[in-house]
Amino acid sequence: MTVRIDPPSATAEGCASCSMANLATLRKLGITMDDWDYVAALAGNPNVGKSTVFNALTGLRQHTGNWPGKTVARAEGGFQYAGSRYKIVDLPGTYSLLSTSLDEEIARNFILFGRPDVTVVVVDATRLERNLNLVLQVLEITDRAVVCLNLMDEARRLKLTIDERRLARDLGVPVVPTAARQGEGLPLLLQMIDEVATGKTICRPRRIQSEPPALKAAVAHLTEQITHAFPGLPNARWIALRLLDGDERMAEALRTGELAELGQVSAGDGRGDGAESASSDADSGEPKRPAERPARSQGRSLQVESLR
Repeated sequence: MTVRIDPPSATAEGCASCSMANLATLRKLGITMDDWDYVAALAGNPNVGKSTVFNALTGLRQHTGNWPGKTVARAEGGFQYAGSRYKIVDLPGTYSLLSTSLDEEIARNFILFGRPDVTVVVVDATRLERNLNLVLQVLEITDRAVVCLNLMDEARRLKLTIDERRLARDLGVPVVPTAARQGEGLPLLLQMIDEVATGKTICRPRRIQSEPPALKAAVAHLTEQITHAFPGLPNARWIALRLLDGDERMAEALRTGELAELGQVSAGDGRGDGAESASSDADSGEPKRPAERPARSQGRSLQVESLR
């Protein structure tokens, strides 16, 4: 299999997969898609070899900067595969997406509002159980994901055996074993990124559906309120779950209008990220006290205070 990492054409029209509304959202997040067809996000816990995977995929076609209005560094690069040009964004290394830190908030916002064509979650094959918490949280937000089971060379050295096919069945998304330092598994990883981004492979993530009836009713009611107050906001159900879990940063973002601004996207733009899921049993976080005012969007308001 030949992998080409070439400069994009100067005459490119830019991101054939992106709606105009989503292009605007990506620009708000500091990402331009003028010379690229697809955008991929790279997520993972710290110290799982994520930077090694990023460097292997992008080669020298990368640059760094800061996220807009933040002091957190952002790295992005690109590669070309099977005739398509991919921009890949290296998200901050995090253990969760619960927005209890700035890094988590940035990663969450990019996956939720940037709606990348594919999110690659890099996990440490020697510490799989701990890493799966982030995988499950990503799958609550997006249907388009690939799990990169990295450090397989270390797993073999420790005589660990992982059934990646069964793991893929259990998660409902492709799982690719890699040892990025040696280049092992990268051709298949590129293939899976391309297949998920282009829709050749349809992911069907398995999500926790164990809410008691009272919680299901509360989630449905709150989801309806959010959808009414913020038309087009992606994955209103996931936001409802975060609010019910006491995520005060999410509540604050609703009150201040931050989510409404980021969420100004057209409903049903075909990107397949309306994950209707329950929250992971591992969800937890320390809330931060928000300002006491309602969020507003198109003349409607959602009184977040009354939902606590």
